[in-house]
Amino acid sequence: MATLKDVAKLANVDISTVSRALNNKGYVHEETKKKIIEAVEELSYHPNILAKGLRQGKKHTIAFVVPRIAITIYSDMIAPFSEAARKMNYECLICVSDDDVQQEKEILERLRGGTVDGIVISSTGKNNKLIREIKNEGVCILQAVRKQDESLSSIISDYYTTGYEAVKFLYSKDCRNIGLIIGNLSLHPYKERYAGYMKAVRELGLEPIVVMDETNPNKVHYGMNCADKLLDQYPALDGLLASVDSQGIGAIRELTQKGKRIPEDIKVMSLTGIRLGGFLETAMTAMEVPAGEIGETAAEIIIKDIESKAERRTVKNLVFNSTLVERETT
Repeated sequence: MATLKDVAKLANVDISTVSRALNNKGYVHEETKKKIIEAVEELSYHPNILAKGLRQGKKHTIAFVVPRIAITIYSDMIAPFSEAARKMNYECLICVSDDDVQQEKEILERLRGGTVDGIVISSTGKNNKLIREIKNEGVCILQAVRKQDESLSSIISDYYTTGYEAVKFLYSKDCRNIGLIIGNLSLHPYKERYAGYMKAVRELGLEPIVVMDETNPNKVHYGMNCADKLLDQYPALDGLLASVDSQGIGAIRELTQKGKRIPEDIKVMSLTGIRLGGFLETAMTAMEVPAGEIGETAAEIIIKDIESKAERRTVKNLVFNSTLVERETT
């Protein structure tokens, strides 16, 4: 890889002259500048953004800390997030916490060491004090998908309305025994989905049917285990809401294995639809979250904060709406 020194040697000028020419700082004769540009093109020289950032007090690097990637909203967010950041000359580190409090803490401690300018995080909510300390040390913080701390900026979806409208939709499809697969209610998205679900079933005079498991809620087996429990306890179940697509995929598999026809016997939909849901053998109805737009916007927000003076940074809270996409499972 060509360096600034290589460009200077080929153009037969000092390194300082090359630097002035490329950064438009100070006078450089037009003929000299032309030679430098020709040398840059011949060597395919690209400035070292990281090194430049270090000189300016920036690393031009953002970390995105997520609980999981496969079959989650994050799988649809990461590429748009990274592409948007790259357009603004920032690179991304993707860190996976597996929703483990200690693992998340270790990731944050490493990032605290000065390797990044900003952190976008979907946290467990158990390391809020540490996250606030990192922010106070000058690292910009943005919560994405999960809003676990009211004092920090966030970009999320309207989970409450999603839960509420999904119940109303299944009710319109003649479902009267509507179950909800939920996760840890200390996590903002699950808490809000549950609240929306409960409001709707009460308004409609239905019995709440809610289940959760002890395993990781972002995995297919979670949906399988919860669907199995629901069928045992509520044989008349005719509608099922899965909080996320991975749970819905697991639930569909378990229901099918138990001889249930979808959607004839039971209708299934996801409250956090991602692109994968539309490509299943039985395409899943979902409240689709604009994950790509959220990812792109998250990059823009965090970089704007990084490049702003500290005293001008304010807490921002953006909320995106989901869209009902009806497919084969209803």
